[in-house]
Amino acid sequence: MTLVAERRNLSPAPAEPGPSRSEAGVPQASLPPPLLRVSNLTLEYRTPERVVRATHRVGFDVYEADRFILLGPSGCGKSTLLKAIAGFIPPVEGTITLGGEVVRGPGPDRIVVFQEFDQLPPWKTVAQNVAFPLRAAGLVSRREAEARARHYIDKVGLTPFADSYPHQLSGGMKQRVAIARALATQPKVLLMDEPFAALDALTRRKMQEELLILWEEVRFTLLFVTHSIEEALVVGNRVALLSPHPGRVRGEYNGHDFDLASVGGDAFQAAVQRLHDRLFETDPETSVPPAPAR
Repeated sequence: MTLVAERRNLSPAPAEPGPSRSEAGVPQASLPPPLLRVSNLTLEYRTPERVVRATHRVGFDVYEADRFILLGPSGCGKSTLLKAIAGFIPPVEGTITLGGEVVRGPGPDRIVVFQEFDQLPPWKTVAQNVAFPLRAAGLVSRREAEARARHYIDKVGLTPFADSYPHQLSGGMKQRVAIARALATQPKVLLMDEPFAALDALTRRKMQEELLILWEEVRFTLLFVTHSIEEALVVGNRVALLSPHPGRVRGEYNGHDFDLASVGGDAFQAAVQRLHDRLFETDPETSVPPAPAR
């Protein structure tokens, strides 16, 4: 038995206009097709001892310009989900479609930003790092790659450091370079796997703010993984809750009412508590047996 995804608002204020859903989480007929659809997705990986089921029959839709959050505790399979959407892990069951086409492997239409700071080749400058994927994939000419790299470096506020090397940058600046590099390829979906988790609290808050400002300018489609409820509400306009291992969708919620200015407010804290309670509630009827040994 799988859980039916809920569609709820987290505060009494009306939600910002956007894709509405029925109580079952199914898009209404008037909506455009989703950009990204994950359907009935089961993922497994092998350890030396056994096969581990990471997710069990997960499903959700992401629409163009969504800031969609996968929120769940450690070990719930959210990063595995992101890797599968990126094309690195084949599903055991279910499908992933992007623009109506089944995802069968990696591609430039999906770019991942990880949390590690060592994503940048240290021998390349900031500008060279951002331009490199464009040239390597043969997407544009050298001149266009350089121009586009400079454009997105400016978008993330690093123009003064365009000719600097990674070792001359702070952790937050390196993440901004990684974001600029990802956006320069103009992917259909930007995938971010806990990109700010390793940053100190002040830098993390600043990066969240900068990401939202950048989204307002560019309106890219974002799929963002986090285990922080507060970050999910700040960054996302839609939040999917994943249960503890193996990951299943426990519910889907609107987060339109919250931003960085909401943090600390009564409504924000009440929403955090409701999501926390929903994430960790006991639901024995939905237990999933472990994957069979292989």
